Amino acid sequence: MIEGQCLCGIVKYQYHGEIEKTIICYCKDCQMAQGSLFGWNSALQKSKLEILNGIKFLKEYFHRSNKARVFCQECGSPIYSYRIDLPNVIRLRLGTVTHGKLPSPDEQAYVEYKPDFLLIRPVNLSTE
Repeated sequence: MIEGQCLCGIVKYQYHGEIEKTIICYCKDCQMAQGSLFGWNSALQKSKLEILNGIKFLKEYFHRSNKARVFCQECGSPIYSYRIDLPNVIRLRLGTVTHGKLPSPDEQAYVEYKPDFLLIRPVNLSTE
């Protein structure tokens, strides 16, 4: 099980499952939404996410017509995103995880936007 919260602690959640795969995304949308060099997230089953506290503080922002970013409207912490065309999937923002095992990233997306000074060893994805 995974537990997490926003920066101010108003929003708390549990994910009733394990995280098996994570991704680092360097796209400009993730950089701006996270206020950082990249977003670190995991695609997970929506049905296993339980908001324990602060559901009324969650705000959705549709940056694109089919994709919402969900964040705490009190402190601004991004919690997850979802796409309308994938109703059973969320992308949990892993910087909000407070308890549970988080595996190293399996993938890096939009590496053309990765800053040159950032050295992250390449992921070895074998196709055996």
